[in-house]
Amino acid sequence: MNAIAHYTDWIVAHVHIGGLGWNGFLTFSMLYWLWPRMWKTKLYSVKMANTHFWLGTLGILFYALPMYVAALTQSLMWKEFTEAGRLAYPNFLQTVIQIVPMYVLRAIGGVFYLSGAVIMVVNLVKTAKQGEFQAEEADAAPALAPYKAEKGEFWHRAWERKPVFFTVMATVAILIGGAIEIVPTILVKSNVPTIATVEPYTPLELQGRDLYISHGCVGCHSQMIRPFRSETERYGEYSKAGEFVYDRPFLWGSKRTGPDLHRVGGKYPDSWHYHHMVDPTSMSPGSLMPPYPWMATNSMKHDDVPAKIRTMTKLGVPYPAGYDEQALEDLWAQAESITKNLENSGVAVSADSEIVALIAYLQRLGTDIKKTTATANP
Repeated sequence: MNAIAHYTDWIVAHVHIGGLGWNGFLTFSMLYWLWPRMWKTKLYSVKMANTHFWLGTLGILFYALPMYVAALTQSLMWKEFTEAGRLAYPNFLQTVIQIVPMYVLRAIGGVFYLSGAVIMVVNLVKTAKQGEFQAEEADAAPALAPYKAEKGEFWHRAWERKPVFFTVMATVAILIGGAIEIVPTILVKSNVPTIATVEPYTPLELQGRDLYISHGCVGCHSQMIRPFRSETERYGEYSKAGEFVYDRPFLWGSKRTGPDLHRVGGKYPDSWHYHHMVDPTSMSPGSLMPPYPWMATNSMKHDDVPAKIRTMTKLGVPYPAGYDEQALEDLWAQAESITKNLENSGVAVSADSEIVALIAYLQRLGTDIKKTTATANP
């Protein structure tokens, strides 16, 4: 089931059924119940409320069902092999293009759902206009009958009547359970898997990683190759736990609108990443990825880099002592190297541009395990 649901639209569909159906409809119901009472009148139009209900229901169906179909399509296409033992759909974009009609139906469902919400707002506004707001309402809770404990009452029942005591005991139980799970991991170093060739990110790669997060790349790309043949054939060697020891936070992701990027480092030249970010379709025809042309012109000051290095060191990343004072020098050296590579490919870009930092990060992904111990620590 995980192979079908994880990284596909399945989980997204499931979550939206809960979000739109449970949270959304429950909110609408509360408003329809409260509004007439707050304005001391009747609901302006029951017919409009019924229309809202059916539009919302159709919206959920048009939104979620196509996503379930898309999920099954994705999982089956990702895992299909030919008789020769090769991936039937080696290009990830083949699966993206196949489910575009499902995205269109999903958009139609969203229009239905939002249209119903607009009708509700109109209905509630007209309800308020025809009534008079009741600022205060005298009310009192009914008196509670005296409680008499029954013989043989279960101890948990007695604790439930003591909220402060019960809260303290629950907190203690949580702390004990958390300590049992967390403390050994902190104290016993061998519990944290490490790989000798995995090193901390360079200062420029750290900056690029922050851009990757802030621009929402993790929402469409995973960085976790599972040990399935279909994934190792498509992306490369499966991901190891020790490769993520310096990731704060980890970026495994939960959805693949685009391909997994954990082994993208070194796969393409710097110029490919530049053109792909400025115009994704120039490198990947049919891509749904939005362009990010401003990254080629937006500059970064990098003033916060020393503070980031110090913070990462406090979190356990083994940068050399005093490295925060040298970080900017290393950053500019790497940035100039990437800028020169781009210039050799006919791309003129400033060393302080955002796209240079992002390229540095992308070119690092998944490359540590390809090193030898000798090259990792010269």
